[in-house]
Amino acid sequence: MALAVCLLLDGPADRAVRRLWQRLERQGVPTLATHTHGRHVPHLSLAVLRSWDLDAVRAAVEALPDAGPTRVRFDAVAAFRRGRMSLVPSLPSGLALRQERLVEAIGASEDALHWHYVPGVWTPHLTVATRVRLTQAPIVMEAAYEILPLAATLDRAALIDAGSGVVHPLNTVP
Repeated sequence: MALAVCLLLDGPADRAVRRLWQRLERQGVPTLATHTHGRHVPHLSLAVLRSWDLDAVRAAVEALPDAGPTRVRFDAVAAFRRGRMSLVPSLPSGLALRQERLVEAIGASEDALHWHYVPGVWTPHLTVATRVRLTQAPIVMEAAYEILPLAATLDRAALIDAGSGVVHPLNTVP
């Protein structure tokens, strides 16, 4: 599967996203609450690796200076290809630079780094729904707009194995 380097949301924002997932599931829209292993956590991915060595990635990320928490405001809904719908955050001036530094630090080859996470191509997002049919898009938008704008502090970081859902907390926030 994949390993994601993720920023995690503060408690209130995390709970708001989980409530959104549950509401959409009740309305028949598949979300990360039930996708694959069902162990997903609300997050914003800085990088996704298709091949990796967990210890090497952890060491590279934790060697970066601790950048501390980042405040974002989710204020839009995006529809990506293949039926994924996400919340889109504001982009604080330093976040793109942090993402670039992280990708450089982990030294991912073009084969290992998922192309959506190449610096300059990366679109920050928080996935809400997966496999959304066109007829379900208005349901997602209506539910999302009821919680937007959503202020969040990205105050923790983790490596998340997308195949198993195992969360490996990091000691620093890249």
